Amino acid sequence: MATITRITTQKKQKQRYNIYLDRGAGETFGFGVDEAVLIKHRLHKGMELDDAFMNTLIDEDTQYKAYSLAINYLSYRMRTKKEIYDYLIKKEIHPEHVESVMQRLIDEQLVDDRQFAKMFTESRIRTSAKGPGLVKKELLEKGVPALYADEAASLYTYAIQYDKAAHWMQKRLNRSNRDSFRQQLQKLHGFLLQKGFDQGVIQDVLDTAAEHQDDGQEWEALQSQGHKLIRKHQSKRQGFELQSKVKEGLYRKGFPMELINAFIEETFQSET
Repeated sequence: MATITRITTQKKQKQRYNIYLDRGAGETFGFGVDEAVLIKHRLHKGMELDDAFMNTLIDEDTQYKAYSLAINYLSYRMRTKKEIYDYLIKKEIHPEHVESVMQRLIDEQLVDDRQFAKMFTESRIRTSAKGPGLVKKELLEKGVPALYADEAASLYTYAIQYDKAAHWMQKRLNRSNRDSFRQQLQKLHGFLLQKGFDQGVIQDVLDTAAEHQDDGQEWEALQSQGHKLIRKHQSKRQGFELQSKVKEGLYRKGFPMELINAFIEETFQSET
């Protein structure tokens, strides 16, 4: 048996208390407890504790500490169950206590993966240019069940996706570019896929881009690439062989054959 000799407030954590005990050999520090544990068990000076009861107090206090850690972690933003679980394990909380804390948080409706997925996706829609596929991937990585992630991704309507994808189209196609228009569209297609947009939306955006192709810019890009190819191969090839090599290179870069032939005729006409 041990007798409580003193109860003092901890200096750095006012909601926690130090319990001092006398086991028959003078006063020594016993253990610390949360205020909730202190009140629940009405701990006071002169109270006698046996080993089993002290173990109960320490176990309950450990759960309160774990719960407090979780609440503090939640104070910054919403979290998924997986995020909280991983955080508590990282803080070296025993898995048994982690499970107890998780159940309490669920019962108190402080953690809800479905609600998290909805709010997370709404935030991404407002603040990012990502598509639903990428946001769904983020949710799954945070431990949100696939069903809830799919539900949240459906918040991306066709109109929302199209507007965001069209923004990327304007940003990437309107800048100075020496690639062929076809090659630019291929790169844009891959880029939008990486950003998580649906295939149907991507195709519609590419179709819109094709309707506004700048023929003048395409011709300038072809000339730039064509002269590069000439400089690259003219030391080893001449005449028809050089022309064929340049035509082949331009075709691989996605330029239309009509423009390629016009460039070849214009550039090599002095040799014919």
